[in-house]
Amino acid sequence: MRQERERREASERREAERRAAERRVLDRTEGRVIVREGNKTVIYSDDISRFRRGSSDFRMERLDDGGRRVVVIRPDGDRIVTVYDARDRIVSRSRIKNGREVFLIDNRRHQHDDRVLLNFGSVLPPLRIEIPREEYIVDSRQASQAQIEETFLAPPVEIVERAYTLDEVRYSNRLRDKVRRIDIDAIHFSTGSADIARDQYPALDGIAKSINDILYDNPDEVFLIEGHTDAVGSEISNLALSDRRAESVAAALTDYYQVPPENLVTQGYGEEDLKVNTQAASAENRRVTMRRITPLLNPTAADSGTQQ
Repeated sequence: MRQERERREASERREAERRAAERRVLDRTEGRVIVREGNKTVIYSDDISRFRRGSSDFRMERLDDGGRRVVVIRPDGDRIVTVYDARDRIVSRSRIKNGREVFLIDNRRHQHDDRVLLNFGSVLPPLRIEIPREEYIVDSRQASQAQIEETFLAPPVEIVERAYTLDEVRYSNRLRDKVRRIDIDAIHFSTGSADIARDQYPALDGIAKSINDILYDNPDEVFLIEGHTDAVGSEISNLALSDRRAESVAAALTDYYQVPPENLVTQGYGEEDLKVNTQAASAENRRVTMRRITPLLNPTAADSGTQQ
């Protein structure tokens, strides 16, 4: 089975390299780049502006390979070090505390070329969900803090074959679907807006407390915040809007609940994954969801088992 998966991945990688050769930049705006690769359009964004909020110092160094090393220094002396490649993608992210460096994200260990986007739907078999849907996709409005924390900490619903890179996880719904998700439907976005009204912040209480409890036990966890839109508007504008929505939730979690920004990754998906299948305006499709993706980036014996 492993040999068959590796054969499929090698075949898909060749196809991905062909698609990458035809990559086109469609738009650059507000620190974001929207790229068309084959039949897939994705957005890349710079999260350093979010990291600089509340920092006491900020340093950036250009590297010989065209990349950069960014160091954000916190008031308590902790340093967050992020290395980007020449295309501004994260190579590694670490926290240096009391002279000890711990990596939250480390793509340096991967031997294959991470410059291409694989379609893991062509590599892996169809996902089989053997738990109740309400346990796989949890509505934060109806869940207690204990249920939210339990959902975040639950093992993947199928075997994690290997450690995946951050970009592989970000740009593959097949990989992300290996872990359960929490829909933050209590946050309501107006059409065309990424703003969160102050009276909506309490809707993040359970999410924020759960994340902080988890980070108290393991400060190296990584959570993905996914932004979505309805189908109204262009593909490009919706990708940028959804990315800003994910970033707004991340900023709220950090500014009002002191969730460390380095433990949060944001990504916009535009209208790619409609919750309600409609081309009309839909408040339900203007949403943000969250997952704990640590088991996909750094699977362990405890994390990489099947659903229970």
